[in-house]
Amino acid sequence: MKPSTHRMLTRIKSVYMFISERGTVTTQELVDEFGITPRTIQRDLNVLAYNDLVRSPSKGKWTTTNKKVRMSS
Repeated sequence: MKPSTHRMLTRIKSVYMFISERGTVTTQELVDEFGITPRTIQRDLNVLAYNDLVRSPSKGKWTTTNKKVRMSS
């Protein structure tokens, strides 16, 4: 796996875990927490939403779904 792919997957996993721990978060909270651009966060959220791991109950807010997730390191 390319180093850039590994970094992206690690970041997406961290974003998912952050949302999971907090319950519901805003896109801006994710930008502030991870120190990356809103566009990058949006791409990460799109990957998570495509895989049915997060959903947006209202514009700009995100929460996890009930889909079972197995975490590995």
